[in-house]
Amino acid sequence: MLGRIVEIEGEGRRLSLDRGFLTVAGPDGPLGKVPLDDIEAVILSNPAASFTSQIIAALALRGAPLVVCGTDFRPAAWLLPVDGHHAQGDRMEAQAESTLPTRKRLWAELVRAKILAQAAALERTGANPVPIRALAERVRSGDPDNLEAQAAQRYFPAMFGKGFYRHRDGDGPNAMLNYGYTVLRAATARAIVAAGLHPSLSLQHRSKGDALRLADDVMEPFRPAVDLVVHALTLEGVDRLDTAAKRRLAEVLHADFVTAEGSAPLSNVLFRLAVSLAQVFTGGRKKLIFPASPIPSLAADALP
Repeated sequence: MLGRIVEIEGEGRRLSLDRGFLTVAGPDGPLGKVPLDDIEAVILSNPAASFTSQIIAALALRGAPLVVCGTDFRPAAWLLPVDGHHAQGDRMEAQAESTLPTRKRLWAELVRAKILAQAAALERTGANPVPIRALAERVRSGDPDNLEAQAAQRYFPAMFGKGFYRHRDGDGPNAMLNYGYTVLRAATARAIVAAGLHPSLSLQHRSKGDALRLADDVMEPFRPAVDLVVHALTLEGVDRLDTAAKRRLAEVLHADFVTAEGSAPLSNVLFRLAVSLAQVFTGGRKKLIFPASPIPSLAADALP
């Protein structure tokens, strides 16, 4: 079964365990329950929620992160499992000892894949993808020309309108993007830990205080999948991050991509990419594994 993103957003919510289920209750009594084995991640977007250490342990046992959001819907804290893979020690050691040329080459692969995904997303919305797609061909090891940023400067106005400015603390489409990226980041962090890698040891990102630098690297090619959902929501007249919008954004993890093994949801694609990264670090392969289609074969915004 595909994992579910469980968000706790109401006031006074209490989380507890009950025979393999995560149960949620409010001031007036029980509200619902979800099988623990079905959970991809739990997102706490209301600071008034309460939970026990049993919840943390049960989620960690299943590899599901617990994400605590700030007022801007961006992660303020993460709880991830310590032990994610039987070869974790060897893989983390190889990751820590990876050479700078290797990391720069891998970062170039991710940047190239991201730019191609942005071009494909623009093409799906009817915008001209050619100028951005051309940038992908120029990406070199380590992206010294910062083509990732150049692509972003052209991409966001083309996707959301000439007056659009990407702002991490903004509202409207920006708030929806922030939430969607939080969902994507949680799933990416889970995939990285499950592959036996350390989420803090990055290829490129170096932000101080960022414990999930590698997740920020690996998720880059899949941001356009979130962007497509937000684009569809804005076309429908949605101008704020309400419950329905959050539900649509969480469903992006179920969006199918075409891969060499057939159709696979984004959550599985992330895991395959993380495993391929671990294999590069340990010398088992040369390149990362990306899906054959840079964006979902069925637009994420069309999912139920």
